[in-house]
Amino acid sequence: QVQVVESGGGLVQPGGSLRLSCAASGIRSFYFAGWYRQAPGKPRESVGTITIRGETNYTDSVKGRFTISRDNGKMTIYLQMNNLKPEDTAVYFCFLGGSWGQGTQVTVSS
Repeated sequence: QVQVVESGGGLVQPGGSLRLSCAASGIRSFYFAGWYRQAPGKPRESVGTITIRGETNYTDSVKGRFTISRDNGKMTIYLQMNNLKPEDTAVYFCFLGGSWGQGTQVTVSS
């Protein structure tokens, strides 16, 4: 059974940075993974994705500020978030190994 756990969320001031981690157990490899987020009253949206070859894709609102990376040996992906804005406030979810994590809250506020 695949289990996915996100970590690293928290409260940060505008312009600050956070690094989210997402680790999966019960898998040996993964081809595709992604980060998604859901703000209150809004549908879940894609933040960015990464393939086994390290190819990444980002939604326009985070390009140049967010970076997704992966550690294949650890079955883990990361989301480095820089220059955070209040509109980045949301619950961030990871999709890895065909399963979703429980989400981690990111709040950007002064």
